Amino acid sequence: MQYDVIIVGAGPAGIFTAIEMLKQGSKKRIAIVEKGSPIEKRACPKNKTQVCVNCKPFCHITTGFSGAGAFSDGKLSLSAEVGGDLPDLIGYDLTQELIDYTDKIYLEFGATEKIEGISETSKIKEIRSKAIRAGLKLVDCPIRHLGTEKAQELYFHIEKYLQENGVELIFGYNCQNLILKNCRCEGVILENVKDNTTLALYAKNTIVATGRRGAEWLEKICDQHNISHQPGTVDIGVRVEVRNEIMEEINEVLYESKLIGYPKPFKNKVRTFCQNPGGFVSQENYDNNLAVVNGHSYKDKKSQNTNLSILCSHNFCYPFNQPIAYAQKIGELTNMLANGHVLVQRFGDILDGKRTWENELSCSNVRPTLPDAVAGDITSAMPYRAMTNIINFIQAVDTVVPGFASVETLLYSPELKFYSNKIKMDKNLNTNIASLHCLGDSSGWTRGLMMASVMGVLMGRQLV
Repeated sequence: MQYDVIIVGAGPAGIFTAIEMLKQGSKKRIAIVEKGSPIEKRACPKNKTQVCVNCKPFCHITTGFSGAGAFSDGKLSLSAEVGGDLPDLIGYDLTQELIDYTDKIYLEFGATEKIEGISETSKIKEIRSKAIRAGLKLVDCPIRHLGTEKAQELYFHIEKYLQENGVELIFGYNCQNLILKNCRCEGVILENVKDNTTLALYAKNTIVATGRRGAEWLEKICDQHNISHQPGTVDIGVRVEVRNEIMEEINEVLYESKLIGYPKPFKNKVRTFCQNPGGFVSQENYDNNLAVVNGHSYKDKKSQNTNLSILCSHNFCYPFNQPIAYAQKIGELTNMLANGHVLVQRFGDILDGKRTWENELSCSNVRPTLPDAVAGDITSAMPYRAMTNIINFIQAVDTVVPGFASVETLLYSPELKFYSNKIKMDKNLNTNIASLHCLGDSSGWTRGLMMASVMGVLMGRQLV
């Protein structure tokens, strides 16, 4: 089976590669291979069971058309300052230009016209002043919020657009390996997720865009085929949940507060990420049975809480070169303590050096929106350096958002971001293997929906 372009992974990077090729008038034969299901067949049974049933052969929240993006909070960050290191590769101005262009495509497919975080400039100044006094940096970033349910509708329209314009969508196949000959990628070997039969597809250009959940697999493929890469940053942290009343000003003025700090004594970079006003904490499962925490935010369905991620960045140097494996071990240990689930603990209990008990959660002002999270002690699994950074950062944020560091504030663990393996590429997104390109979060260059989509647009222009 011969194609002009094979895209492995139907997340934003792969999707927007195909969209841009079509918009540029390309007549090339394009195939997108996806391990999961079409978006209309993606459904998490937890909505009925109230507990995670660890779906096999894949988690519907993280796998399927549009990737984890369809089941996330659906926020599009409209600033080149947010979303990874792509500006270091192609330049800040071009990145911002591509963000503006890609944003218009999202609008074409039904994204909301409303942009959060661009009004109330006097109040933003007040928040920034508080952040400065706390030793934190407030990053300006306009946000277009799709909402989890609206994101699914939007990506469904995109899925139909691609099919109607001749893009072949191949579902239910996992990429087992690449086909290389004389330092050139000629295609991929696929494996059916149900019956394990294999299939070989050939193409003039192969694009790997497997998302965060595919980062570990891509790292192994890089080692096997000598694809130039390097260890990057690994983010380890927690998801924090507080009452909406605590976050009311931030939610109304900014919608999402992007705060960065370098707390003592270690001065590692710590940042907030993926804030969900009125949102819900969720669990995601990876292929190695690793359960990690995330957050969702709907347009219409709201909770009494706001959740956001606090991530601590770790950079390793010689001789250690396995940051993804390091983060996984932390996650595995946390899951062990929670019997395969996510752990939750009150911030006050962490400071008091005690675990949290289920009855303490049931009588707190902050009720967990992840019902099957297990009350316990996340400090028994979290490394001292990361835990110290997180505690000190939370206390600094309390200066900006009074009550953020209250006794009843909930911390969920593990929150891990698997994009530390960074593929070496030129500004045209070429790897050292001819005809092979790597995009999105699995490439190590992007973090989030918009920047991954932008990388896809750039790739699409290169392939026309």
